[in-house]
Amino acid sequence: MMQRVLALVKMELLKLIREPAILFLNLLFPAILTLVFGLAFGGIGGGDSAMFDMMAPGLFAYACIFLVMTVAMSFTEDRESGLLKRINVTPTTSSQFIGSHIITNMVIAVIQLVIVFLFSLLMGFRPNVDVFGVVMAFIFMLLLSLCSVGLGLITASISKSSGAAVGLSFIFILPQMFFGTFIQPTEVTQGIAAFLPSYYVTKAITTIFNGVSPFAVEILMYLGIIALMSILIVILGIFLFKKFGKK
Repeated sequence: MMQRVLALVKMELLKLIREPAILFLNLLFPAILTLVFGLAFGGIGGGDSAMFDMMAPGLFAYACIFLVMTVAMSFTEDRESGLLKRINVTPTTSSQFIGSHIITNMVIAVIQLVIVFLFSLLMGFRPNVDVFGVVMAFIFMLLLSLCSVGLGLITASISKSSGAAVGLSFIFILPQMFFGTFIQPTEVTQGIAAFLPSYYVTKAITTIFNGVSPFAVEILMYLGIIALMSILIVILGIFLFKKFGKK
């Protein structure tokens, strides 16, 4: 069973390399975005480095949010090409196929985090964090990537084509961009932010990078919330995709 999953993971990673648009969104875009924000707001660009320090944690979450689009595109393209039908007549199960996507996107999320972290350091970002804090930030990002896979599955379930998947994915991307990463929620938008996984990830990473222990009650509370959200979203995504997404 594990061999089938690993074979599918290899196939998805090769697809990433062969598709320039997906490669750009997943790997090059986070790097360019970090450089642009660093030059515009960081000390190297002549701006206030404190502002870039405040924005940097949002960049980590921002990079992972776009996995919603790439996952939705990947599943709809697999459906359009007939790959899902071919997989259905093989010993590979739906759970193994979806599991391979989860593993693939977690690998991508780790690469994204490393890229954003290194480029942030290059732009003058100096987080007050130890090794345990960095590990905890990785865990939060992996859970956010899991949420993004689930939201991508939900998007693919209601999309008739890969083009439609791109547009519909912004239903989940835009609110997380504006209310969950860079923009501090107001009293009005706080109620919206409370339902967004990126909001808890950004708050947790910001708190950790400000020197708070990764094992503080506040951080563990955020960890519990994002873990519960990721599990529920992935379960819902799998259910909807199995019911509607293969047609």
